[in-house]
Amino acid sequence: MVRRLPGALRERRISISQLNPEFEMRNAEWNNMQDLKQRTKEFALRVTRLTESLPRNHVGDVLGRHLLRSGTSVGANYRSACRAHSKADFTSKMGIVEEEADESAFWMELISAAGLMKAEKIQSLLTEANELTAIAVASIKTARRGRTNK
Repeated sequence: MVRRLPGALRERRISISQLNPEFEMRNAEWNNMQDLKQRTKEFALRVTRLTESLPRNHVGDVLGRHLLRSGTSVGANYRSACRAHSKADFTSKMGIVEEEADESAFWMELISAAGLMKAEKIQSLLTEANELTAIAVASIKTARRGRTNK
């Protein structure tokens, strides 16, 4: 049996967001999640390029290895957080994202302070690490607070 739509729905087109206002919010959240996945992936690629350009000496190798590990971990752990099974799982995984982004900033600051690379070359990537840290912190706070502020 085919159900017919009420006259108002049949006569004009109604968007899904008009029928379900939460759809628009969930769609925006999904877009933000995809944007952040791309942003953390680009961060990992930029970290990879930066570590490749470090001087080939003991200090450069050690600091570069640390930066490479923490910088690529940001994107991997964010993807894992997107697949979390619970709010507690999400906040735990986002906590790792926060730690790794902050650690990446630390290694970049150390690379600059050790004179392995000029601060100007690192500055935009360092800014990105700090922004990703702030985003992770805000996401954790929002998740802990719940969705009471719809």
